[in-house]
Amino acid sequence: MAVDCATLAARAGVPAARRAPIPPFTTAHEPLRAEIREFIAAQVRPHAEEWERACWFPNEVFGWFAERGYLGLKYPRELGGRGGDYLDDAVLTEELAGCGSGGVAAGIGAHIGIATPPIWKFGTEDQKRRYLEPAIRGERIGALAITEPDAGSDVASIRTLAREVDGGFVVNGAKLYITNGVRADFLVTAVKTSEEGGHHGLSFLIIERGPGVSARKLDKLGWHASDTAEIAFDDVEVPAENLLGERNRGFYLIMANFQWERLLMALGSLAGMQAGFELTLQLLDGRNVGQATRHALAEVATKIEVGRALTYHALRLFHAGIDALAEVTMAKLATQRAACETAARCLEIVGLDAALYGHPLERHLRDARLGPIGGGTDEIMKEILGKTLGL
Repeated sequence: MAVDCATLAARAGVPAARRAPIPPFTTAHEPLRAEIREFIAAQVRPHAEEWERACWFPNEVFGWFAERGYLGLKYPRELGGRGGDYLDDAVLTEELAGCGSGGVAAGIGAHIGIATPPIWKFGTEDQKRRYLEPAIRGERIGALAITEPDAGSDVASIRTLAREVDGGFVVNGAKLYITNGVRADFLVTAVKTSEEGGHHGLSFLIIERGPGVSARKLDKLGWHASDTAEIAFDDVEVPAENLLGERNRGFYLIMANFQWERLLMALGSLAGMQAGFELTLQLLDGRNVGQATRHALAEVATKIEVGRALTYHALRLFHAGIDALAEVTMAKLATQRAACETAARCLEIVGLDAALYGHPLERHLRDARLGPIGGGTDEIMKEILGKTLGL
């Protein structure tokens, strides 16, 4: 959905050549971007209003993405992926903003961005065969289950307990605000495998939907088309072979995936901001705007461009294998807040009609509100940054 400065300049009557892709993206990514954009516009966007009203999108949509290899862009070909890398996933994340529904983007994004990567990185060959490969084919849908009623960003407070028994574990506990939690065939679940407090004794189990696993769909301010669930585990039997990674080392698994999750959130928010900005310009087309409106639009455009520069810088470092903890954290903190602010500003610029429930700009504002909470709250981001500064 990104529209570059040259395009905006041309709209203002200023001749300018099209700007080249901003690193780390290159011209090699342009065919993929065009392919995904066409698919989103033709097959996904037309259903956005229907799915938003239904507060659900069909599971078959995962199959639509799988048919084109989009659920496995960064995964190796031997696992059924397209053999790409994180930048290909970043392209998909940006273009998903064009689907017109934050809930659809969240559901697809959670499957490819937070549920399946831990299996790819830490799973056994058997786990990859049973869960990752069918997830790439769109046959099985995944969810990541970490947050609990009393443990959000503070993962050290997780209470869901996996008690060891012959042949595996018995799990009891609850999870909250789990994206894809209603439809998921399997949940990559953080559990306590020890009575020790803090980060010690934290492990991950791949828990299949079945006896003892129940889900309640939650009503939300935004992301209406996605299924966000409260999950309950009641004496759920999990075989030992479903332990993901090392026992009592789950905290490191969480930390390994957080940087990518937060980068995806930054990229998605940027694309959402750009989409809202473009829609605002479209709705204002032909109007005589005053100085206050021009200045407001200039501020919105500036926030988007600043966020893009910071996020792309963090993505460059991450893609190069450089520790980008501080930069990723800054990008997440800055873009989520900016997404809320710019969505509200665009609503003000367009006027009262856009504030009516169901208007795309009104939806942008509701969908943006989760950003400062999900993937680590703003307060957690500030704590992380404080520590990187030695404070």
